[in-house]
Amino acid sequence: MNTFLEGLPTPRKRRLHFHSFFRRLHEGVAHHAEGRNADGSAVDRAVDELLGDCRILVFDEFHAHDAGDAMLVARLFRSLLDRRITLVTTSNYPPAGPMPDPLYHHLFEPTIRLIEERMDVLDVSGPVDLRRQPRPDGAHGFALGARLSPGDVDAAGLTPLQPEEAGRVPAHHRELSARAARTDLVWFGFEELCEGLTAVADYLALVDRFPAILLDGVPPLTEASPDARRRFANLVDVCCDRDVPLTLIGADPLAGLPADSTLMRDLDRTASRLALLRQPAPGAAR
Repeated sequence: MNTFLEGLPTPRKRRLHFHSFFRRLHEGVAHHAEGRNADGSAVDRAVDELLGDCRILVFDEFHAHDAGDAMLVARLFRSLLDRRITLVTTSNYPPAGPMPDPLYHHLFEPTIRLIEERMDVLDVSGPVDLRRQPRPDGAHGFALGARLSPGDVDAAGLTPLQPEEAGRVPAHHRELSARAARTDLVWFGFEELCEGLTAVADYLALVDRFPAILLDGVPPLTEASPDARRRFANLVDVCCDRDVPLTLIGADPLAGLPADSTLMRDLDRTASRLALLRQPAPGAAR
């Protein structure tokens, strides 16, 4: 998508990643609502600010799992059509796939019909996941980080934790308990960052501040709560989009997940990105 965007000849273009879009949209709605209920005009003004004068919008990784966000997406689509803005979006789901929760799917059906009627849908999936293919030394594309067992910490060049490093780290309108906050990384436990009441906006704030994230005590996702699995997937999404290395210490997150399970299908994008994790070169101390 970045390559496509760079090749467009017009300067009136904009790329929005799903997670960044919703953080900025929520902040814009809150600002324009000024303490009142976020009515339609507040949403419209926030959308105006996000779109500016763009004529082509590239919207990466479109999906909807939250009913409130799905309604904002519906508002965005109508606004784009009204303004005759060309939309190019990617998704890991077919048009009928977003908002899969049967309790709320009907709320998104008008938007699904709008997508099917007004957009061209092109399936670009294939039998090979290129992220999982062997790459020559140095041909990494971007380095997402590494997956380590607890005994690999010293060998990977990571400075072991010291008790005095623990503290609170500012995130999005809150502070999070970190095991260490260094100039080159922030170190969290899985319990604090994924099982705790965190949100995508917190992860976006962290990658804005730190050049790398380390997540310790990672369990197989079959042992994590459903909310923690979703938060973990969102963390991987954010780090991947921002090219922020993510190092995992613990078990293989995907261990024990049957390939044909519903859970695995929902984490398929995450599994693909985790294939980029590698062992860092010895001596690369942090």
